[in-house]
Amino acid sequence: KRSRRGQTGKQGENSAKIRKTEVDTIKEPTIATLELTDGTLFSGYSFGANKSMAGEVVFNTGMVGYPEALTDPSYAGQILVLTFPLIGNYGVPSDDIDEIGLSKNFESSKIHIKGLVVATYTSDHSHWASQRSLGTWLREHGVPAIYGVDTRAITKVIRESGAVLGKINYPDDQIDFYNPNITNLVSEVSTKEVKVYGEGQRPRILVYDMGIKNNIIRYLVQVNKVCCIVVPFEYPLEENPEKIEYEGLFLSNGPGDPAMCTTTIASVNWAISRPKEEIKPIFGICLGNQILSLASGAKTFKMKYGNRGANQPAIDLRTGRCYITPQNHGYAVDQKALKADWKPLFLNANDFTNEGIIHTTKPFFSAQFHPEAAGGPMDTAFLF
Repeated sequence: KRSRRGQTGKQGENSAKIRKTEVDTIKEPTIATLELTDGTLFSGYSFGANKSMAGEVVFNTGMVGYPEALTDPSYAGQILVLTFPLIGNYGVPSDDIDEIGLSKNFESSKIHIKGLVVATYTSDHSHWASQRSLGTWLREHGVPAIYGVDTRAITKVIRESGAVLGKINYPDDQIDFYNPNITNLVSEVSTKEVKVYGEGQRPRILVYDMGIKNNIIRYLVQVNKVCCIVVPFEYPLEENPEKIEYEGLFLSNGPGDPAMCTTTIASVNWAISRPKEEIKPIFGICLGNQILSLASGAKTFKMKYGNRGANQPAIDLRTGRCYITPQNHGYAVDQKALKADWKPLFLNANDFTNEGIIHTTKPFFSAQFHPEAAGGPMDTAFLF
């Protein structure tokens, strides 16, 4: 067998053998189906784990970034449809850990989606950092995936009918539908213990982990040079049982309905209600934007189909400038319900939903999108 260009000897031969084995596997794939609650069936072929799974079916419009998307805890409970027609051609990178103990290439320690649906899949990957195919990686994590499906048709169903439940079925493994929105998904992805990153750096930021992405912590610690004390989402801030000293609060991204995070909301409400001399700055991202809104007395609502992708336009209402932002959320803030002293900070240019809020006199603000990118443009990294 020939070696890859740039590879010689046994390494190149082994790489070629691995790729040939994966291609041969795909030639006789297992048939699988995506079934929606309205009875619609989409037939395809398996390239992940041959395991039936159910969840909420959502779509992502990004062209690249599937390793980051699949490991984003905000996708917990969801079957992800990728609208870009060809997936898998750059493979999956290594599991290397960086100098602060986080995965270099992924947004968490595991894949969080319930299943993956793509139009065309290739196991013949080519990228200097690639270590294995997407299919191999999915099988390692026990996540089902199907290809050969009309993803445009699925996306149209979701756009027209709204959020829909579905399940990936295999002939010998039939399961029932599952609605993740009635579950407190944050409790499944939040840390169970206090963790510290950037020990010795100042200021010290208390970070509520509701499903935080690695690149958010990395940006705070390595770019902002702050110390992050990451706590579980139910950490009672008023009691502060760990006696944590901190100079600011950060509210992370996360999955599901923000209204289920009652303890977090109560803690943030306590923080924003402190006397002037005890006020500490607060910054929130994604679910953090919704939590801050609920804590201030506003409301949130479930969107028709959400915004997920790397190309959502958000208008800065202070300047009128429009930024292209990465997003992943199915709930939004009802900005008409914002209380006095709060105002919208960003607005989505497509559907005019809220993309951030800010207090008019106190140092509290948040963004619905992801300024840390991973993956996506970093045009709004200045928010850090």
